[in-house]
Amino acid sequence: MAAGNWVIYDEFKLGLGTKVFNLAADSIKMALFQSTSNCGAQSLVNAKYATLTNQVANGVGYTTGGVACAPTYTNSAGTETFDIADASWTAAGGSIVSRFAVLYDDSAAAKDLIAFCLLDSTPADVTITDGNTLVVQIAVAGVFTLT
Repeated sequence: MAAGNWVIYDEFKLGLGTKVFNLAADSIKMALFQSTSNCGAQSLVNAKYATLTNQVANGVGYTTGGVACAPTYTNSAGTETFDIADASWTAAGGSIVSRFAVLYDDSAAAKDLIAFCLLDSTPADVTITDGNTLVVQIAVAGVFTLT
């Protein structure tokens, strides 16, 4: 199973130009969503955490809101790279079923969305059974680069 690429929300791109984000210092979280969620639309209007539907339910090893992922925003030879720590969840007492991972800025008042990815590029649901761990491993090149 291979995850898809991160897709940057259109409103996030606008937010970069209007100083909404401080990607080096803000609290970034990753949350999981079901196949019926509206999170998989790059042009999502009002791209805020509160507008998302069908997050994985709280319990069996998942906590609503997701997990914190330490961010880095670096420059090397004119290329800016946004990277975060990998995220993981261990199913406990049942299975975690999800299709999407979503990154959002938990520091922003409106919890602005950054990007989403399919956890399986088929696309298909990913099921983590009791006692197993889902790790969303970020590519070596980071979430995205600007050149």
